[in-house]
Amino acid sequence: MTVVIAVPKEQAPGEQRVASVPEIVQKMTKSGYEVRIEHDAGSSAYYSDDLFIAAGAKIASSRTELLDGARIVLRVQPPTVADVDQLSEGTIVIGFMNPANNLEAIARMRDRKVTAFALEFVPRITRAQSMDALSSQATAGGYVAAILGADNCPKFLPMLTTAAGTIRPATVLILGAGVAGLMAIATAKRLGAIVEAYDVRRAAGEQVRSLGAKFLELEINAEGQGGYARELTPEEKAKEQQMVSAAVARADIVITTAAIPGRKAPVLITKETVATMRPGAVVIDMAAESGGNCELTQSGKTIREHGVLIIGPQNLPARVPFHTSQMYAKNLQSFLALLVDKDGKLVTEFTDEILVASLLVHAGEVRHGPTRELMSGGKR
Repeated sequence: MTVVIAVPKEQAPGEQRVASVPEIVQKMTKSGYEVRIEHDAGSSAYYSDDLFIAAGAKIASSRTELLDGARIVLRVQPPTVADVDQLSEGTIVIGFMNPANNLEAIARMRDRKVTAFALEFVPRITRAQSMDALSSQATAGGYVAAILGADNCPKFLPMLTTAAGTIRPATVLILGAGVAGLMAIATAKRLGAIVEAYDVRRAAGEQVRSLGAKFLELEINAEGQGGYARELTPEEKAKEQQMVSAAVARADIVITTAAIPGRKAPVLITKETVATMRPGAVVIDMAAESGGNCELTQSGKTIREHGVLIIGPQNLPARVPFHTSQMYAKNLQSFLALLVDKDGKLVTEFTDEILVASLLVHAGEVRHGPTRELMSGGKR
Protein backbone atom coordinates (compact mmCIF):
# COMPACT_ATOMS: atom_id res chain seq x y z
CA MET A 1 0.00 0.00 0.00
CA THR A 2 1.10 3.57 -0.66
CA VAL A 3 2.52 5.26 2.45
CA VAL A 4 0.56 8.40 3.31
CA ILE A 5 2.52 11.34 4.73
CA ALA A 6 0.49 14.06 6.46
CA VAL A 7 1.61 17.63 7.11
CA PRO A 8 -0.68 19.51 9.53
CA LYS A 9 -0.99 23.26 9.91
CA GLU A 10 1.00 24.35 12.95
CA GLN A 11 -1.22 25.68 15.73
CA ALA A 12 1.34 26.92 18.29
CA PRO A 13 1.14 30.71 18.86
CA GLY A 14 3.62 32.59 16.66
CA GLU A 15 4.61 29.52 14.65
CA GLN A 16 4.72 30.37 10.93
CA ARG A 17 6.80 27.46 9.64
CA VAL A 18 5.49 24.38 7.87
CA ALA A 19 7.08 20.92 7.97
CA SER A 20 7.38 20.52 4.21
CA VAL A 21 7.56 22.72 1.12
CA PRO A 22 6.51 22.16 -2.50
CA GLU A 23 10.04 21.35 -3.70
CA ILE A 24 10.35 18.50 -1.18
CA VAL A 25 6.75 17.35 -1.65
CA GLN A 26 7.44 16.89 -5.34
CA LYS A 27 10.40 14.64 -4.53
CA MET A 28 8.38 12.62 -2.03
CA THR A 29 5.50 12.05 -4.45
CA LYS A 30 7.96 10.96 -7.14
CA SER A 31 9.35 8.46 -4.62
CA GLY A 32 5.90 6.90 -4.33
CA TYR A 33 4.50 8.55 -1.21
CA GLU A 34 1.03 10.09 -1.04
CA VAL A 35 1.47 13.51 0.54
CA ARG A 36 -1.41 15.32 2.19
CA ILE A 37 -1.17 18.93 3.30
CA GLU A 38 -3.73 20.46 5.62
CA HIS A 39 -5.50 23.46 4.07
CA ASP A 40 -3.42 26.65 4.50
CA ALA A 41 -0.63 24.78 6.32
CA GLY A 42 2.00 26.72 4.37
CA SER A 43 0.24 30.06 4.03
CA SER A 44 2.15 31.80 6.87
CA ALA A 45 5.42 30.74 5.22
CA TYR A 46 4.17 31.91 1.79
CA TYR A 47 3.63 28.45 0.34
CA SER A 48 0.07 28.39 -0.99
CA ASP A 49 -2.16 25.35 -1.40
CA ASP A 50 -1.88 25.80 -5.17
CA LEU A 51 1.90 25.38 -5.00
CA PHE A 52 1.51 22.16 -3.03
CA ILE A 53 -1.11 20.86 -5.48
CA ALA A 54 1.22 21.61 -8.39
CA ALA A 55 3.90 19.57 -6.57
CA GLY A 56 1.58 16.57 -6.39
CA ALA A 57 0.13 16.92 -2.89
CA LYS A 58 -3.50 16.49 -1.89
CA ILE A 59 -5.03 19.26 0.19
CA ALA A 60 -7.07 18.10 3.19
CA SER A 61 -9.85 20.45 4.26
CA SER A 62 -9.94 19.10 7.82
CA ARG A 63 -7.62 17.45 10.33
CA THR A 64 -9.75 14.29 10.20
CA GLU A 65 -9.38 14.07 6.44
CA LEU A 66 -5.65 14.77 6.75
CA LEU A 67 -4.94 11.99 9.23
CA ASP A 68 -7.30 9.28 7.94
CA GLY A 69 -4.98 6.41 7.01
CA ALA A 70 -1.81 8.54 7.43
CA ARG A 71 1.23 6.46 8.35
CA ILE A 72 3.69 9.33 8.90
CA VAL A 73 3.00 12.81 10.31
CA LEU A 74 5.60 15.56 9.85
CA ARG A 75 5.50 18.44 12.32
CA VAL A 76 7.54 21.43 13.43
CA GLN A 77 6.23 21.93 16.98
CA PRO A 78 5.51 19.07 19.42
CA PRO A 79 2.03 17.55 19.26
CA THR A 80 -0.42 18.39 22.02
CA VAL A 81 -2.49 15.78 23.84
CA ALA A 82 -5.43 16.71 21.58
CA ASP A 83 -3.22 16.18 18.50
CA VAL A 84 -2.14 12.75 19.75
CA ASP A 85 -5.75 11.72 20.39
CA GLN A 86 -6.40 12.06 16.65
CA LEU A 87 -3.62 9.63 15.70
CA SER A 88 -4.09 5.93 15.03
CA GLU A 89 -1.98 3.25 16.69
CA GLY A 90 1.33 2.80 14.88
CA THR A 91 1.41 6.30 13.37
CA ILE A 92 4.95 7.69 13.11
CA VAL A 93 5.34 11.33 14.17
CA ILE A 94 8.57 13.17 13.34
CA GLY A 95 9.48 16.65 14.55
CA PHE A 96 10.75 18.63 17.52
CA MET A 97 9.31 17.08 20.69
CA ASN A 98 10.68 19.23 23.56
CA PRO A 99 10.24 16.25 25.91
CA ALA A 100 10.98 17.98 29.22
CA ASN A 101 8.06 20.35 28.68
CA ASN A 102 5.75 17.96 26.87
CA LEU A 103 5.46 14.93 29.18
CA GLU A 104 1.67 14.68 29.02
CA ALA A 105 1.63 14.36 25.23
CA ILE A 106 4.51 11.87 25.36
CA ALA A 107 2.60 9.78 27.88
CA ARG A 108 -0.42 9.86 25.58
CA MET A 109 1.71 8.78 22.59
CA ARG A 110 3.02 5.91 24.71
CA ASP A 111 -0.50 4.86 25.72
CA ARG A 112 -1.86 5.10 22.17
CA LYS A 113 1.18 3.21 20.81
CA VAL A 114 2.23 6.05 18.55
CA THR A 115 5.88 6.11 17.39
CA ALA A 116 7.66 9.43 17.84
CA PHE A 117 11.09 10.56 16.63
CA ALA A 118 12.55 13.71 18.22
CA LEU A 119 14.73 15.67 15.82
CA GLU A 120 16.54 17.37 18.68
CA PHE A 121 18.05 13.98 19.51
CA VAL A 122 19.58 13.41 16.07
CA PRO A 123 23.27 12.77 16.89
CA ARG A 124 25.85 15.28 15.71
CA ILE A 125 27.77 12.90 13.49
CA THR A 126 28.89 13.46 9.93
CA ARG A 127 26.30 11.13 8.43
CA ALA A 128 23.49 13.00 10.19
CA GLN A 129 24.45 16.54 9.16
CA SER A 130 21.72 16.75 6.52
CA MET A 131 19.15 15.83 9.22
CA ASP A 132 20.40 18.27 11.86
CA ALA A 133 17.32 20.43 12.26
CA LEU A 134 18.65 22.03 15.43
CA SER A 135 21.56 23.45 13.46
CA SER A 136 19.51 24.52 10.44
CA GLN A 137 17.07 26.42 12.63
CA ALA A 138 19.82 27.83 14.88
CA THR A 139 21.42 29.31 11.76
CA ALA A 140 18.24 31.26 11.15
CA GLY A 141 17.99 32.22 14.81
CA GLY A 142 21.48 33.73 14.79
CA TYR A 143 20.72 35.74 11.68
CA VAL A 144 17.44 37.12 13.07
CA ALA A 145 19.08 37.94 16.41
CA ALA A 146 21.70 40.11 14.70
CA ILE A 147 19.05 41.90 12.64
CA LEU A 148 16.92 42.39 15.76
CA GLY A 149 19.91 43.86 17.58
CA ALA A 150 20.64 46.28 14.74
CA ASP A 151 16.98 47.28 14.53
CA ASN A 152 16.86 48.20 18.22
CA CYS A 153 20.30 49.81 18.51
CA PRO A 154 20.27 53.64 18.47
CA LYS A 155 23.57 53.67 16.57
CA PHE A 156 24.80 52.92 13.07
CA LEU A 157 26.59 49.57 12.97
CA PRO A 158 29.19 50.41 10.27
CA MET A 159 31.77 53.18 10.35
CA LEU A 160 30.62 56.11 8.23
CA THR A 161 32.69 58.99 6.89
CA THR A 162 30.35 61.86 6.07
CA ALA A 163 30.43 65.62 5.58
CA ALA A 164 28.94 65.81 9.07
CA GLY A 165 31.88 63.92 10.55
CA THR A 166 33.04 60.35 11.08
CA ILE A 167 30.78 57.86 12.83
CA ARG A 168 32.58 55.17 14.77
CA PRO A 169 31.33 51.60 14.23
CA ALA A 170 29.22 49.92 16.87
CA THR A 171 30.59 47.01 18.90
CA VAL A 172 28.67 43.75 18.90
CA LEU A 173 29.48 41.02 21.41
CA ILE A 174 28.35 37.42 20.77
CA LEU A 175 28.38 35.08 23.76
CA GLY A 176 28.42 31.48 22.56
CA ALA A 177 29.98 30.57 19.20
CA GLY A 178 27.92 27.57 18.22
CA VAL A 179 25.86 27.49 15.05
CA ALA A 180 23.62 30.40 16.08
CA GLY A 181 26.51 32.44 17.41
CA LEU A 182 28.60 32.01 14.28
CA MET A 183 25.70 33.14 12.11
CA ALA A 184 25.15 36.16 14.37
CA ILE A 185 28.86 36.99 14.06
CA ALA A 186 28.79 36.72 10.26
CA THR A 187 25.65 38.86 10.02
CA ALA A 188 26.95 41.57 12.35
CA LYS A 189 30.22 41.68 10.39
CA ARG A 190 28.29 42.08 7.14
CA LEU A 191 26.47 45.01 8.73
CA GLY A 192 29.85 46.64 9.42
CA ALA A 193 30.13 46.34 13.19
CA ILE A 194 33.23 45.58 15.25
CA VAL A 195 32.50 42.06 16.48
CA GLU A 196 33.84 40.27 19.54
CA ALA A 197 32.87 36.76 20.59
CA TYR A 198 33.39 34.40 23.47
CA ASP A 199 32.85 30.67 23.91
CA VAL A 200 34.11 28.32 26.61
CA ARG A 201 35.21 25.87 23.89
CA ARG A 202 38.72 26.76 22.69
CA ALA A 203 38.06 25.11 19.35
CA ALA A 204 35.50 27.83 18.60
CA GLY A 205 38.26 30.47 18.47
CA GLU A 206 39.46 29.46 15.02
CA GLN A 207 35.94 29.64 13.60
CA VAL A 208 35.31 33.02 15.20
CA ARG A 209 38.55 34.49 13.84
CA SER A 210 37.86 33.07 10.38
CA LEU A 211 34.74 35.27 10.28
CA GLY A 212 36.78 38.37 11.07
CA ALA A 213 35.75 38.72 14.71
CA LYS A 214 37.95 39.00 17.79
CA PHE A 215 37.87 35.91 20.02
CA LEU A 216 38.03 36.64 23.74
CA GLU A 217 40.54 34.21 25.24
CA LEU A 218 40.23 32.60 28.63
CA GLU A 219 42.36 29.70 29.83
CA ILE A 220 39.43 27.33 30.19
CA ASN A 221 38.65 24.32 28.04
CA ALA A 222 35.01 23.31 28.46
CA GLU A 223 34.64 21.10 25.41
CA GLY A 224 31.96 18.51 26.21
CA GLN A 225 30.55 15.49 24.44
CA GLY A 226 28.72 15.74 21.13
CA GLY A 227 30.06 19.21 20.29
CA TYR A 228 28.33 20.87 23.25
CA ALA A 229 30.01 22.72 26.10
CA ARG A 230 30.29 21.09 29.53
CA GLU A 231 29.20 22.93 32.66
CA LEU A 232 31.94 25.04 34.25
CA THR A 233 33.31 24.62 37.76
CA PRO A 234 32.63 27.46 40.29
CA GLU A 235 36.21 28.76 39.90
CA GLU A 236 35.97 28.73 36.12
CA LYS A 237 32.63 30.52 36.30
CA ALA A 238 34.16 33.33 38.38
CA LYS A 239 36.99 33.88 35.87
CA GLU A 240 34.58 33.74 32.97
CA GLN A 241 32.25 36.22 34.64
CA GLN A 242 35.02 38.80 35.10
CA MET A 243 36.08 38.75 31.46
CA VAL A 244 32.56 38.58 30.08
CA SER A 245 31.38 41.45 32.30
CA ALA A 246 34.15 43.73 30.99
CA ALA A 247 33.28 42.87 27.38
CA VAL A 248 29.55 43.36 27.99
CA ALA A 249 30.16 46.78 29.53
CA ARG A 250 31.85 48.09 26.35
CA ALA A 251 29.40 46.56 23.83
CA ASP A 252 26.56 48.34 22.05
CA ILE A 253 24.77 45.07 21.22
CA VAL A 254 25.13 41.79 23.10
CA ILE A 255 23.72 38.58 21.64
CA THR A 256 23.72 35.59 23.98
CA THR A 257 23.32 32.06 22.62
CA ALA A 258 24.60 29.79 25.42
CA ALA A 259 22.37 26.80 26.11
CA ILE A 260 22.88 23.33 27.56
CA PRO A 261 20.43 20.79 26.06
CA GLY A 262 17.73 19.79 28.54
CA ARG A 263 18.94 22.18 31.26
CA LYS A 264 18.37 25.76 32.36
CA ALA A 265 20.48 28.23 30.41
CA PRO A 266 23.60 29.47 32.26
CA VAL A 267 23.55 33.06 33.50
CA LEU A 268 26.30 35.01 31.73
CA ILE A 269 25.08 38.56 32.38
CA THR A 270 24.10 39.46 35.94
CA LYS A 271 21.88 42.37 36.87
CA GLU A 272 25.00 44.07 38.30
CA THR A 273 26.71 43.74 34.90
CA VAL A 274 23.68 45.26 33.15
CA ALA A 275 24.07 48.29 35.41
CA THR A 276 27.59 48.84 33.99
CA MET A 277 26.43 48.84 30.35
CA ARG A 278 26.18 51.92 28.17
CA PRO A 279 22.78 53.63 28.01
CA GLY A 280 21.14 52.59 24.73
CA ALA A 281 22.86 49.20 24.68
CA VAL A 282 20.80 46.22 23.58
CA VAL A 283 20.80 42.62 24.83
CA ILE A 284 19.28 39.94 22.59
CA ASP A 285 18.93 36.82 24.74
CA MET A 286 18.53 33.83 22.44
CA ALA A 287 18.33 31.54 25.48
CA ALA A 288 15.25 33.34 26.83
CA GLU A 289 13.00 30.30 26.40
CA SER A 290 15.24 28.14 28.60
CA GLY A 291 15.69 30.64 31.41
CA GLY A 292 17.90 33.26 29.77
CA ASN A 293 21.62 34.04 29.76
CA CYS A 294 20.86 37.46 31.23
CA GLU A 295 19.57 37.48 34.79
CA LEU A 296 16.96 40.13 33.92
CA THR A 297 15.60 38.53 30.77
CA GLN A 298 11.87 37.87 30.58
CA SER A 299 10.94 35.33 27.92
CA GLY A 300 8.75 36.81 25.22
CA LYS A 301 9.12 40.34 26.58
CA THR A 302 11.21 43.47 26.00
CA ILE A 303 12.21 45.42 29.08
CA ARG A 304 14.48 48.37 29.83
CA GLU A 305 16.78 48.42 32.86
CA HIS A 306 19.43 51.08 33.56
CA GLY A 307 18.84 52.42 30.04
CA VAL A 308 19.61 48.99 28.54
CA LEU A 309 17.05 47.26 26.29
CA ILE A 310 16.79 43.55 27.14
CA ILE A 311 14.91 41.47 24.58
CA GLY A 312 13.87 37.87 25.31
CA PRO A 313 12.66 36.67 21.90
CA GLN A 314 10.82 33.40 21.36
CA ASN A 315 11.04 31.15 18.31
CA LEU A 316 13.35 33.33 16.21
CA PRO A 317 13.44 30.86 13.25
CA ALA A 318 9.70 31.39 12.78
CA ARG A 319 10.39 35.03 11.85
CA VAL A 320 11.93 33.95 8.54
CA PRO A 321 9.50 31.10 7.78
CA PHE A 322 10.01 30.88 4.03
CA HIS A 323 13.61 29.73 4.26
CA THR A 324 13.45 28.01 7.66
CA SER A 325 10.59 25.83 6.39
CA GLN A 326 12.68 25.01 3.33
CA MET A 327 15.68 24.01 5.45
CA TYR A 328 13.57 22.03 7.91
CA ALA A 329 11.79 20.18 5.09
CA LYS A 330 15.15 19.07 3.70
CA ASN A 331 16.17 17.85 7.15
CA LEU A 332 12.99 15.77 7.31
CA GLN A 333 13.49 14.43 3.79
CA SER A 334 16.93 13.13 4.76
CA PHE A 335 15.58 11.62 7.96
CA LEU A 336 12.74 9.88 6.10
CA ALA A 337 15.27 8.10 3.90
CA LEU A 338 16.36 6.11 6.98
CA LEU A 339 12.84 4.76 7.43
CA VAL A 340 12.68 3.17 3.98
CA ASP A 341 14.42 -0.05 2.94
CA LYS A 342 15.95 -0.81 -0.47
CA ASP A 343 12.54 -1.99 -1.72
CA GLY A 344 10.89 1.31 -0.83
CA LYS A 345 8.99 -0.11 2.17
CA LEU A 346 8.98 1.28 5.69
CA VAL A 347 11.45 -0.49 7.96
CA THR A 348 9.95 -2.48 10.82
CA GLU A 349 13.06 -2.45 13.01
CA PHE A 350 14.74 0.83 13.89
CA THR A 351 18.35 -0.34 13.99
CA ASP A 352 20.15 2.59 12.35
CA GLU A 353 22.16 4.50 14.97
CA ILE A 354 20.46 7.77 14.06
CA LEU A 355 16.99 6.25 14.44
CA VAL A 356 17.98 4.61 17.72
CA ALA A 357 19.26 7.92 19.13
CA SER A 358 16.20 9.93 18.09
CA LEU A 359 13.50 7.36 18.92
CA LEU A 360 11.41 8.86 21.73
CA VAL A 361 8.35 6.59 21.92
CA HIS A 362 7.62 3.24 20.27
CA ALA A 363 5.31 0.26 20.81
CA GLY A 364 3.87 1.59 24.05
CA GLU A 365 7.24 2.44 25.61
CA VAL A 366 9.24 5.61 26.16
CA ARG A 367 12.55 4.64 24.58
CA HIS A 368 14.55 7.78 25.45
CA GLY A 369 16.19 7.16 28.84
CA PRO A 370 16.29 10.72 30.28
CA THR A 371 12.65 11.30 29.31
CA ARG A 372 11.67 7.98 30.85
CA GLU A 373 13.41 9.05 34.07
CA LEU A 374 11.55 12.37 34.01
CA MET A 375 8.31 10.48 33.82
CA SER A 376 9.50 8.26 36.70
CA GLY A 377 8.12 5.24 34.88
CA GLY A 378 4.59 5.94 36.10
CA LYS A 379 1.42 6.37 34.10
CA ARG A 380 0.51 10.01 33.68
